[in-house]
Amino acid sequence: MAVWISIPFSVIYDVDMFGNFTILFTVITEPSLHEPMYYFLCVLAITDLGLSTSILPKMLSIFLINSREIEFSACLTQMYFIHCFSMIESGIFVAMAFDCYVAICDPLRHSITLRNSVVAKISLAVVLRGGILALPYPFLARQWPYGRTNIISQPLCMHMAVGKLACTDTRISGSYGLFVLFCVLGLDVIFIALSYTQILRAIFCLPTKDAWLQTFGTCVSHLSAILVFYMPCLFYAVIY
Repeated sequence: MAVWISIPFSVIYDVDMFGNFTILFTVITEPSLHEPMYYFLCVLAITDLGLSTSILPKMLSIFLINSREIEFSACLTQMYFIHCFSMIESGIFVAMAFDCYVAICDPLRHSITLRNSVVAKISLAVVLRGGILALPYPFLARQWPYGRTNIISQPLCMHMAVGKLACTDTRISGSYGLFVLFCVLGLDVIFIALSYTQILRAIFCLPTKDAWLQTFGTCVSHLSAILVFYMPCLFYAVIY
């Protein structure tokens, strides 16, 4: 049964690898795509590759060869990269929403506002934010005493799942997790919502229906990716 379960996950991983590498190759080799939105898309593709590789290989080994054990250091490493790449991906969605806002609401200043140097600084800031804010997770988890059980009821080492195994008070770690959830990812969602509120206002002010349909169509893929990313995060947080 486990082998059959691994098939869709394996297909998803292969499609993810192929799709993201295709995006990177296309943007790098096509000069007409050397624009802010496509630069952010490349960062998003690299981040998605990292996030998928942090999760799926170990998950597939569980299903295919019944490799259900993981070293504690490897578990902490996986925990760090999952949370790090998740925060980077969230930040890139905010950057892409800002790019859409400038392109639609202030198109004449788009090339000035989002110069290549600005895009590079935004991307670097997003990466540093994710890398720094994810650091406390493995350090806090390493300090906890364990012994009650060492079985995680899911195929990946998430912060809240590992915290349930500790034989001590984990309120500090839980509070930090809530801080990251509400003050980082929550603010990202608010900024995205504000950006798209302004974008929708600008779209509906266009003179013809064809014009606002065409403009809105450029944002649909971004909105779809946002929903695909944030809905599982919200579901997971509510469960715990």
